[in-house]
Amino acid sequence: MVSNTESFECGYVYHIYSHANGKDLIFREDENYQYFLNKLLKYIIPVADIYAYCLLPNHFHLLLRFKEVNENEHKYLMKPFSNLLNAYAKAYNKRYKRKGALFLDFLKRKKVNHEKYLAKLVHYIHNNPVNHGFVNDISQWKYTSYNSYTNLSKPSQLERMQLMEYFDTTENFIKYHISNVEYDFIDLE
Repeated sequence: MVSNTESFECGYVYHIYSHANGKDLIFREDENYQYFLNKLLKYIIPVADIYAYCLLPNHFHLLLRFKEVNENEHKYLMKPFSNLLNAYAKAYNKRYKRKGALFLDFLKRKKVNHEKYLAKLVHYIHNNPVNHGFVNDISQWKYTSYNSYTNLSKPSQLERMQLMEYFDTTENFIKYHISNVEYDFIDLE
């Protein structure tokens, strides 16, 4: 099980995810997804390289590597996530005239220590919309980084080239994503 108190460390890759509080939704309409992605660029890109993401109505997944800093690492790296989630929740609550916590009390995270685990996570994150029944084809979900990898000529804020080294070609990337990878959910979440 993921330790919710595991400290962030610079230079490491993490799978980060959070869920809506209770049965609430985090994203109700396209504008919500776009607003969250804009806040992600504002708050997280300065401290981390984002490799993959997936936003679903009631939860999200990020795969990223923290950049090197000279300050108290965990506190410094947690602050942008706090700012991201607080800014989003405040705007969301105002828009939908709701009160209270939008996200669970803690940001779940898992350090990625092996290349095989990294590849499984990329597959898992990008296939989340299919696994949850939102679409039948992975490329149909707009709120994931998958399509950014299948069209590398299009500019992106994602750190794609480093991740693509594991797949060599876009064709291999696509084949891997349609393959039936077995997950160990205890390791992934």
